[in-house]
Amino acid sequence: MNLRTRTSAIVGVICLAASLALTTASAEEPATAAPAVALTQVGTAQNPIAGAPGPGGSLWVAERAGTVRVLGRQGLGAPVLDISAETTTDGERGLLGIAFNPTYTHFYISFTNLEGTSTIDEFAVRKGRIQPSTRRTVLTQTQPYSNHNGGDIKFGPDGYLYIALGDGGSGGDPHGNGQNLDTLLGKMLRIDPRGGTPYAIPADNPFVADPNARDEIWAYGLRNPWRFSFDADTGDLLIGDVGQSDWEEIDWAPASSKGGENYGWSQMEGTHSFRGGVEPANHVPPVHEYDRTGLGCSVTGGFVYRGEAIPALKGQYVYGDYCDGTLRTLEMENGKVTGVNDLGVSGGELLSFAQGCNGELYVLAQAGGVFRLGPA
Repeated sequence: MNLRTRTSAIVGVICLAASLALTTASAEEPATAAPAVALTQVGTAQNPIAGAPGPGGSLWVAERAGTVRVLGRQGLGAPVLDISAETTTDGERGLLGIAFNPTYTHFYISFTNLEGTSTIDEFAVRKGRIQPSTRRTVLTQTQPYSNHNGGDIKFGPDGYLYIALGDGGSGGDPHGNGQNLDTLLGKMLRIDPRGGTPYAIPADNPFVADPNARDEIWAYGLRNPWRFSFDADTGDLLIGDVGQSDWEEIDWAPASSKGGENYGWSQMEGTHSFRGGVEPANHVPPVHEYDRTGLGCSVTGGFVYRGEAIPALKGQYVYGDYCDGTLRTLEMENGKVTGVNDLGVSGGELLSFAQGCNGELYVLAQAGGVFRLGPA
């Protein structure tokens, strides 16, 4: 089974997917006019920081302080999980990511514990309910500082769990973790959480034959990959990597990638040398970058829109910025940006995006709003 077929099969298990036609502009054409969209508040939370599609077409929302709630017609329900006594919100810590496996039999959380250690825990799920007694720790990574934890987790179209970890924090990558293959920090990881104890390494991970590299690594050279996603139609990977002080970047890898991409940090910040760094020979530059003169200061990666509510938005990558709040899109073709659009709406301080089973998008804002993106 090729990756494209594998993607469709897994999506079919998770959701009753809608038709997913890809619409992009050609390289010779200007960007199309941005569709008219609106944000409708559908829930209120305390620092809603991550979301994941759940059983029965539901949307599960994580709050940074350690609770997980399910979005219903009346908004967010009572917590279905509470680890608030096990995490802290100092620095950039907290409950940072959630994900279900493709068949909804297991639920995963990504958080920093009271010592600041990045932790991935697993729970069995029965009849749509978390089973607390089955909880186990899958992976941990100590963090030298309280920022740049990354923390996003998602299952890829190949059925493996991908984990984004920042460079360890402080500023300027003082320990050189981004380019160091002997640490998990500053990396995108790929593991099989059910294949071993506590997990297994996929045999085709790019560095399994390298004695000087960690087998879990899928890609490296990342500063703080706060949010990433897979295109539900193509399987392509998109990463919003937060910059140091000048450039925010969005990285892209095709579904056909064998891994091993080096996104350049901390030799590079976007396409620019960082503090005199020499560009690595294998540097994979971002597909898009923007500077901080008026557009924001911390990219919040989003999703390629695959819903039905806004036909003109299909195939465009929707993202934002924590400081600016405006929703923007990239039109892409074969990994090249052919247009950049401003959707003309703002969610305030954007913490995250979530994609429902039907391909529709939700915006999670620090002030507490959970918004659904729809036509104006």
